[in-house]
Amino acid sequence: MMTPMHGITARNIKSWFSLAIVACLAMVATARADGTAIVLDMEGALGVATAEYLISGIEQADLQDANVIIIRMDTPGGLVSPMRDIVQAILASDIPVVTYVAPGGARADSAGTYILLASHVAAMAPTTHLGAATPVSLTGDGFGPGGADDPSPANEQDPDPDTDETASDNDASGETSDNGDSGNTENASSSAMERKVMNDAIAYIRGLAEAHGRNADWAEDAVRNAATLTATEALEKNVIDLIADDQAALLSAINGREVRVNNKPFTIDTENVVVEKLEPSWRLKILNTIASPEIAVLLLMVGLYGLLFEGYNPGAIIPGVAGVICLLLAAYALQVMPVNYAGLALIVVGLILIVAEAFAPSFGALGLGGIAALIFGSIMMFDSGIPGFGISISFVVSMALVAGVFLFWLVTMLLKLRRRGAVSGRESIIGGRAIATEAFTGHGHVWIDSESWSATSDVPIAKDQQVIVRQMDGLVLKVEPVSAIPPIDGQPQS
Repeated sequence: MMTPMHGITARNIKSWFSLAIVACLAMVATARADGTAIVLDMEGALGVATAEYLISGIEQADLQDANVIIIRMDTPGGLVSPMRDIVQAILASDIPVVTYVAPGGARADSAGTYILLASHVAAMAPTTHLGAATPVSLTGDGFGPGGADDPSPANEQDPDPDTDETASDNDASGETSDNGDSGNTENASSSAMERKVMNDAIAYIRGLAEAHGRNADWAEDAVRNAATLTATEALEKNVIDLIADDQAALLSAINGREVRVNNKPFTIDTENVVVEKLEPSWRLKILNTIASPEIAVLLLMVGLYGLLFEGYNPGAIIPGVAGVICLLLAAYALQVMPVNYAGLALIVVGLILIVAEAFAPSFGALGLGGIAALIFGSIMMFDSGIPGFGISISFVVSMALVAGVFLFWLVTMLLKLRRRGAVSGRESIIGGRAIATEAFTGHGHVWIDSESWSATSDVPIAKDQQVIVRQMDGLVLKVEPVSAIPPIDGQPQS
């Protein structure tokens, strides 16, 4: 009577197990069908490596046919060219890009503001801010308002015609002095260049804001007057689309939102999406680390020192190889960062002067000059005014202290060597003490500086007797017993 019940129970268990497997597979298939949300992190200064990471992430999301791309941003700004590359990648993407300024306390300053406004959805976390998008030249000159060089409105691409007419009249009448011609020409050229850069930036950011129906007037103010906004103020002024406390709230808020992607309507679907965070490759991590002012200066110093030491010690190999590698890495870093080449030249001169102290001792004069050149060169080389690409003063001071310690050790060693006298050659042998290896009168052999030398003496010399070298004739030493040395101040020499 129990067998049928056992059979029914086994069949039921098999059925339930089969149903559970089917349900799990259906759940997995459903999760996959819901799609993915690709997350890219943008932290720190915007450079070439960061741009390559974001652009490759957008391209990979397109290949995966992801539902949405989220760029989590916290940046002080960066270089214009990489920023424009990122904006172009966002505008060309077939998948909506959501830029999310987070976490709390993060910022989207300068170049970050352009990327935020270019995105299909602009979102911020509470206690974040954006703005200060005034362009900065590679020499550190800001193109902002104020003074006589206040730029013209965005739709004016040429200098004020009235100004040109006035200038022409002055030239024709001869009222302008010859001494002021060159200065006026330089000021006019500088002012025209500033207007061109400013107007280009204004037109660019207005176009990005208008493309997504955002506040283009404030966007212009961010460029012209370096205006900034908190997240709440940005939402009130229609600069951003929403405020989200965290990523989960962001995904919920954009679900079902309609945007235009490549001029076509697109409805974002983030319900039950699988969040996939793309990390930068090891190559991009290395390049991003190298492309910082402090690392670039260190690589430059190690590279130059390595080549100099290899030049003075041919065949050492390791210093030369390390020097070449470090210089190539430094060249890459300097290529992708704004650099003042006068500062770079000062750094090179400073390093050469410090090394020259070891080979042409000046008891600190060359070394101190080298340290001074190193400090001023480091400050000048990255004094561009571009956010995220300045050099830390504490780093420069630390580097100067290390160079000072090296210089102090070098001078101390040189003084010790001078007091010690010659340690090789003719000068080190004459006046030196030797040991007779045999008893002789006239010709014999002595041991000095770990070598056996032929010697002559006018007096008998006993074996193992200590002698002093008085003269050197070719490879023959003239010696005499130490006891025969004239006394000094009535005291026998030992």
